[in-house]
Amino acid sequence: MTAAPVAALADGTAPRRTAPGRPARLRALDGLRLVAALAVCGYHYAGRGGDIARAWGASPSRLFPGLAGPASYGCLGVQLFFVISGFVICMSGWGRGPRAFAASRAARLLPAYWAAVLLVTAVFALPWVAYHPVSPSDLLTNLTMLQMPVGAHRVLGVCWTLWAEARFYLLFALCVLWRGGGATRGRVMVFCVLWTAGAVLADASHDALLRQVLMPEYAPFFVGGMGLYLVYRFGHHAAGWAVVAAGWLLGQHYAVRELVQPAHAAAFHHRSQLAVIALVTLAFAAVAAVTLTPLARVQVRGLTFAGALTYPFYLVHEHLGWVVVRLLHHGLRLPAPVVLAVTVAVMLLLAWVLHVVVERPSAPRLRRSLSAVP
Repeated sequence: MTAAPVAALADGTAPRRTAPGRPARLRALDGLRLVAALAVCGYHYAGRGGDIARAWGASPSRLFPGLAGPASYGCLGVQLFFVISGFVICMSGWGRGPRAFAASRAARLLPAYWAAVLLVTAVFALPWVAYHPVSPSDLLTNLTMLQMPVGAHRVLGVCWTLWAEARFYLLFALCVLWRGGGATRGRVMVFCVLWTAGAVLADASHDALLRQVLMPEYAPFFVGGMGLYLVYRFGHHAAGWAVVAAGWLLGQHYAVRELVQPAHAAAFHHRSQLAVIALVTLAFAAVAAVTLTPLARVQVRGLTFAGALTYPFYLVHEHLGWVVVRLLHHGLRLPAPVVLAVTVAVMLLLAWVLHVVVERPSAPRLRRSLSAVP
């Protein structure tokens, strides 16, 4: 399992459609995004094998004997992102029709994504880089963000989470927003119940199409996040907490099933079932803490800046991290701990550049253009 994105990653400006009496911005939620992204980064750099081991020239479990075990759980940052995404998309859809919702999502996700796809392809095409770019046809297909369902090679390994997010957006728009008037408590509750039931039935049926559409492995996390938003907006009521509880109970099941005995060769550390359950619980508890407790009123502006870096950092850190690790560790012979810290810092700096140069000017223009489409 590679890791992260995500509305939770991308929507640094989403928490504005507030419930009565609630803060105008959930800055602590912005900070939690970056915490999740750094956990995913730790997994990609020190908690798995595969291409990163080739970049290091040795297994991270040998280079970081004390870090590799904990870092192997960093992939659960994805599940945290999905809980945040359920919350944020529910908030973003309140009072919006499907066209405004679609314009907002496209404008927030696509500019940084396009820039990351072109940047990674360009770097991999350099003659001294040990990795190969995808074919021209696959590159063009990747610009649609539909490379996974059509079977094209991926430019960004992390894009599988964007495909999950896109399916969530489509389900939410069709089931909650399509009739106009934006999201309502009743519509969201019905959607959460029907999606949970449908996802479980899809899993039991083993039907490939149903599983693709209803995503049983990830639906509980999105649903749990939407349940937390209902509690945030309408107070502590049994129905909202029941949705959260269902998401948590089913979510831990799928996380254990997927991560304790991973079906891929990249993971090298045997994970503990109890640790996975605890971390899934912590993911739900963390989102609840930063939205339903006094932490929701924290107004440290640096947290918003951290949230703004999360999406571009998530997009570029994995593949470009391979290049930087190889350059610093083999080219400059720097010690592995120094290389790890410097690589994370370089990726954060690159994320800031992408945010300032690409996202800030492009996202508002794209949103206005799409909103004006008749």
